[in-house]
Amino acid sequence: MAALVRQVSDWHRLIPLTWSLIARQTTQLGEQKRTTAFLLRKLTTVSSGGGLGESPFVEPQKCAQEPEHRTGLTQCLLEKQRTAVEREKIVSSLLDMGFSDVHVNELLGIQPGTHPQQLLDIISELVLLGLNPEPVCVALKKSPQLLTLPVMQMKKRSSYLRKLGLGEGKLKRVLYCCPEIFTMRQRDIEIIVGVLKEKCLFTVKQVTEILHRCPCVLREDPGELEYKFQYAYFRMGIKHVDVVKTDFLQYSMTKTKERHVFLERLGRYQTPDKKGQTLVPNPLLKDILRVSEAEFLAKTACSSAEEFEVFKKLVAREEEESEGRMADAESLEEEEEEEPEEGEEQEL
Repeated sequence: MAALVRQVSDWHRLIPLTWSLIARQTTQLGEQKRTTAFLLRKLTTVSSGGGLGESPFVEPQKCAQEPEHRTGLTQCLLEKQRTAVEREKIVSSLLDMGFSDVHVNELLGIQPGTHPQQLLDIISELVLLGLNPEPVCVALKKSPQLLTLPVMQMKKRSSYLRKLGLGEGKLKRVLYCCPEIFTMRQRDIEIIVGVLKEKCLFTVKQVTEILHRCPCVLREDPGELEYKFQYAYFRMGIKHVDVVKTDFLQYSMTKTKERHVFLERLGRYQTPDKKGQTLVPNPLLKDILRVSEAEFLAKTACSSAEEFEVFKKLVAREEEESEGRMADAESLEEEEEEEPEEGEEQEL
């Protein structure tokens, strides 16, 4: 009987211990579950491209938004991957055209926001016109706005320039001196070409040479361009062929008139007669316009800088007086037109 009592007493002592052990095991099991969920979230972050840094605990109510977030992230990753593939294709195409790695990096850095295909289309048009990689890079760096042009506009302008004879490599100098040839209005180019053909009577071939050798004429005022040719042809006696060959049209009218008239007053230049003859041998045009002022005075005019400065002041004064007389004459003509005749007054 005593043994039975001790056994029952031992059972009573074991019951609290057993419940305590069960509680401890349940707590440990819950912690293991939370730890497992935390580690799974870590692994998911790593697989998505993130690091093993701390991530906030995801609340149960946010789990419903997780599929939408993952869809947006997937689309973003696909877009970046697509852009990277397109960029790689563009780089490969540029290298195939003969551009170096340095050129490619320069081109891609001119307008970072430009779509790669747009960049390739514009460059392709320039290459088809006969430009080499180096001039293409120079032109685009000087005029980044070319990369924003619609491709169709670029194709139309390229076709028009080919009709003018500015393909096959002749466009290099034009783009260097006048890069806006692709952005300026078509009508403005046509007006300049019309002045050269119809007013100045240059041949089609000569017009092409002028645009190639003196592309700055595209910026000229049409009336001033016509006057410049007339001065060369009638006052200086320069023929069409020499105007083209000497690049006469690229020089300013002020420089041309100052040096020509100075030589005339020194007796060193004469306008040729109808047969093209003069009493004194006229200096070559290159010795008048293509040289510096010091060389012009020393070798062509054989005069001093002081004398040339006095002459330029006199010419400026003469032009002012001439403009004043012309203004007075115009105002006098307007007054005469406004005054009614005597017969008209009597009738009124």
